[in-house]
Amino acid sequence: VQLQASGGGLVQPGGSLRLSCAASGRTFSSDAMGWFRQAPGKEREFVAAINRSGGSTYYADSIKGRFTISRDNAKNTGYLQMNSLKPEDTAVYYCATYEGGWYAPYLRLPNNYDYWGQGTLVTVSS
Repeated sequence: VQLQASGGGLVQPGGSLRLSCAASGRTFSSDAMGWFRQAPGKEREFVAAINRSGGSTYYADSIKGRFTISRDNAKNTGYLQMNSLKPEDTAVYYCATYEGGWYAPYLRLPNNYDYWGQGTLVTVSS
């Protein structure tokens, strides 16, 4: 599976961005998908996950109510809509596929994900 994340950039605090994750090489709807982020000097952090059909989602508390994860299986693409961005959201954002069971403790661990995109940088600054 190849994943290509895009959509990052520089945005002012309070602004919005939508990240995309285009998948190829495997039936996209076979796997759940997650987004993680990694700020300089910090560990990779779980952001959000969505199940195969898109009917279930799970979010980190730090972004709940501001970010929305979605997917379009017909387009083999996942999305992360980010609103009300804060400087602390600055990080490289990664998408990844997940083949395990839909359990919150498992979803939060990057080691449980199978394939990763290359990351896209989001910078929130005035």
